[in-house]
Amino acid sequence: MLGLVADPAAPERVALRELPEPEPGPGTAVVEVEAVALNRGELNRLQTAPDGWRPGWDLAGRVAVAATDGRGPKPGERVVGLLPDGAGWAERAAVPTTLLATLPEGVSATDAAALPVAGITALRTLRMGGLLLDRRVLITGAAGGVGRFAIQLAHRAGAEVTAVVGSPERAAGLAELGADQVVVGIEAAADRFDLILEAAGGASLTAALGLVAESGTVVTYGNSAREPTTFLVNDFYTRWGVTLRGYLLLLDAWRDPPAADLARLARLVAEGRLNPHVTLVADWHQADRLLAALRQRQVAGKAVLRIG
Repeated sequence: MLGLVADPAAPERVALRELPEPEPGPGTAVVEVEAVALNRGELNRLQTAPDGWRPGWDLAGRVAVAATDGRGPKPGERVVGLLPDGAGWAERAAVPTTLLATLPEGVSATDAAALPVAGITALRTLRMGGLLLDRRVLITGAAGGVGRFAIQLAHRAGAEVTAVVGSPERAAGLAELGADQVVVGIEAAADRFDLILEAAGGASLTAALGLVAESGTVVTYGNSAREPTTFLVNDFYTRWGVTLRGYLLLLDAWRDPPAADLARLARLVAEGRLNPHVTLVADWHQADRLLAALRQRQVAGKAVLRIG
């Protein structure tokens, strides 16, 4: 079968190669992959990955061979899945059944592929804030995949949502998703927030620590600025009950397998209550083009490759 692997000599450091066929096992099904989503983490990893490393966390398709112990989806069922260790950018992939969810009717493979990393990260980081009804939530990187899911889910939970973007152009459509306020740069946010989802790191995280309300929570799950964060610690600990937490789905997925959360997100999409906001789709032979667009921050929402 064919798959995309790291190739330091290729455009965007990725190329198609022949790969061994995956095998089913106890608790592991083989999925015929129809679509995969691109994430900034995969883009960053490709910059330093050794030749032959296999990217691919998000996928959607059909079960080709069920798990040998009979658990999980059956052959022919449409599924969405997460591969925390990668190897999803291929014609077929072996996926633990605890990381797979059956897709309801009406959810395309393209939309489903956008759900695992971005959707579950948004869902689980919002949960860290507890009950969100009438709470103030600040979301940085709001125009990206996680940000757009977080806006919608926080709005549905009854929160007052402030979205932070890097430029006025990136603000387009966020109010329609549920943002009560959209600001350009976190320094334009003028309030205290009960929950802050922080993706940028560096100076943005420093500012977030100064904006959190008493008993509030800051959740950091990315460092797109690729910079260290410094802050005056007494500005943080003198506010009663403030919490700083880190989150990484690719570790959390093994601790708390996300099949149920994937099914929940897919159901919201099927019901028209969640928009995956896939804005860029291409054949996987054009993976370098989509990776370049992601690197140049030209993707508002999610970019997806069709496989085959």
